[in-house]
Amino acid sequence: MPVERSSREPARASHEAPEAPHVPRRAARAAAAPSRTNDPARTMAGILAVAEREFAEKGLSGARIDEIAAATQSSKRMIYYYFGSKEGLYRRVLEDAYQRMRKTEAALHLDDLEPAEALRKLVVFTFDHHRSNEGYIRLVMTENMERGVYLKQSKTIRELNSPAIDAVARIYQRGVAAGVFREGLDPVDIHASISALAFFNVSNRHTFGLIYAYDTHKPKVERARRDSVVDMVLRFVCI
Repeated sequence: MPVERSSREPARASHEAPEAPHVPRRAARAAAAPSRTNDPARTMAGILAVAEREFAEKGLSGARIDEIAAATQSSKRMIYYYFGSKEGLYRRVLEDAYQRMRKTEAALHLDDLEPAEALRKLVVFTFDHHRSNEGYIRLVMTENMERGVYLKQSKTIRELNSPAIDAVARIYQRGVAAGVFREGLDPVDIHASISALAFFNVSNRHTFGLIYAYDTHKPKVERARRDSVVDMVLRFVCI
């Protein structure tokens, strides 16, 4: 005997497809986003590490997102999801490079040292950091070739670097108060002089070394050059 259909249940034609469930917009956007690992921070860190090498070696125009994606076993879509664009990734690489340097610099505890010793330690740190991080130097050179366009877009770059000037200012003011540093100097100028002397040692090592047969890679030469830079800065600042 046929089963009688309830009067409350509407009849459905056999060829009628079931109604598609409603998908909220937020869920739809999530579905469209690239799949991510359970550790997005680690994924981003891996992309940034590879991108830093790519931009340092080839500059902004020569770097390729395809190669960064292949080296990190990710995809262009995922990189754009995290960083927005090639330029956004490049800007983030610059910010991270500066942030790492300033974080290490802040750990020197310069305020615990006598002014002259604190200044000496800062110069040695800057020289050694630049010597050991040619990629950082190449990134800064690239951004100077770009006339600072992308750092200008950064919302954090000044905040990241202001502690460097504050540290020099504190050392200098303590030295003046103690009667060991001469008055009338600008902490920004002191910082610029330290940076220039340490930067040139790396940025021009190939051309300078070739022209003058000056091998800066030899440990003895590097130590002598570092001592000269420290001596020049201290002689400039001290009474």
